[in-house]
Amino acid sequence: MRIIDPSSMFKLPDSVRKVLLIQLGDIGDVVWTTPSIRAVKNSLPGSKVSVMVKDGFGGLLEADPSIDQVFEVKSYRGNLFQQAAGQLSFIRELRAQHFDVVVDLRLGDRGAFMAFAAGAPMRVTLYYPENLPFWRNYLFTHGASVGPTVHPNGAAEQSLRILRKIGIDTDDITPGLWVADSVKGRIRELLIREKVDGLKYWITVNPFSRWPHKEWDTLKWIEVIHWMKREYAIPVLIVGSREEQAKAEDIRRHCDSGTFNFAGLTTLAELAGLLSQSMLHIGVDSAAPHIAASTGTPTITIYGPSSWKEWAPVGKSHRVVVSNMDCVPCHLKGCDGSGRSRCLEALTVDQVKPVIREAMEERLPKIHPIVD
Repeated sequence: MRIIDPSSMFKLPDSVRKVLLIQLGDIGDVVWTTPSIRAVKNSLPGSKVSVMVKDGFGGLLEADPSIDQVFEVKSYRGNLFQQAAGQLSFIRELRAQHFDVVVDLRLGDRGAFMAFAAGAPMRVTLYYPENLPFWRNYLFTHGASVGPTVHPNGAAEQSLRILRKIGIDTDDITPGLWVADSVKGRIRELLIREKVDGLKYWITVNPFSRWPHKEWDTLKWIEVIHWMKREYAIPVLIVGSREEQAKAEDIRRHCDSGTFNFAGLTTLAELAGLLSQSMLHIGVDSAAPHIAASTGTPTITIYGPSSWKEWAPVGKSHRVVVSNMDCVPCHLKGCDGSGRSRCLEALTVDQVKPVIREAMEERLPKIHPIVD
């Protein structure tokens, strides 16, 4: 492996035409990779850029004009022979693309194996001399040693710090997701089916996270939704995954009419379509705020132990609500191993309301312009 140290940079050969970016992180990681995808496309005019993501995440990127092809890494079912046959078929499909460069944007084992299996003559990863399996570096031809410098790009830097070492960079660090017209059509059908059609404006709320230590109390969400309905008389759509459908329904049952349960009713691409039409998105630190912000929808995100400084959507239309406790962000999964976050338990509805009011005051004149 050739090490590209922090003070140097490797220039890609002019012959590079096909690039594969491997991003096997969570949904937020995929969203924050979109500036890097654009950077590759713009830095290599005429190139074809492909992206590899986890199974089920590809829909988020299917309409992106910068992407030539999206590959989803799947877990194949059946006996060992059937699983192996599925993996081999996938690898053959990868190798048939004849990529010139493969860049693994994370440090996982599976991404490393996929980078090697793709067969590209140049394979790039982050270089860490310690804390990783010794064999990992042998699967790559180039390792980007980025040093300890913290870059102001926030979460976008996770990908750009690698690409910058091979001469690819961008000043446009705002994530962006494209919503296909076909997805917009399916969203309209869904709104009709759920009897929301004709309601021109709504607010989306996502109270859920795959990590319970990031969630705010359900009763507080119910109180906030009641308050929003009284203040603004605007419908509220609760969004979430299929697994969160029952919890969303419990919240909806305790709220006034005009609150709708959309949890589990959309694919990821359709969720992006729904959020793109939302007047405002309010939620905890999870995938939904990243998706909403990347479609241009203003967001309010409630943060507990995780760092808003690194991961919150960037821009004036995106706000965060954080506890005033001195320990945040602690990056822990709950206080003292309990799975509970006291910073979120201490965060009151009265601390959240002014932030919502501020966001709504910005949005309402655009909905109901003042006419002299």
